[in-house]
Amino acid sequence: MYKILIFLKRKPGTNVAEFRNYYETTHAKLALQYSQGVDRYLRRYIDVLPNAETGAVTEPEFDVITELWFKDETIYHNTVQYLSSHTMPQAIIDDEERFLDRGKSKIATVEEVEY
Repeated sequence: MYKILIFLKRKPGTNVAEFRNYYETTHAKLALQYSQGVDRYLRRYIDVLPNAETGAVTEPEFDVITELWFKDETIYHNTVQYLSSHTMPQAIIDDEERFLDRGKSKIATVEEVEY
């Protein structure tokens, strides 16, 4: 499997529950319409635990890590090329502006190694 990771931060003023609800009930469905060739579309929501020494809970840099999984290497490489060189469709941009701090979004590929 080939994987792309997308790190997303919620828009200021949006609480965690609102963010997660909007992503799951609205944005994920829209994103699937533009995700041809994706074999798995996974969202990993981040819940920060208190620091063991200080007890402090800090705001995470990202609220969710989205994973796009591909079985087909060509589709994966084409998607990586598209995401790194094209603007997203306007419908996606408009929707993301409703709940994301788009300036903090990051996209990366990952190579997994298991022992």
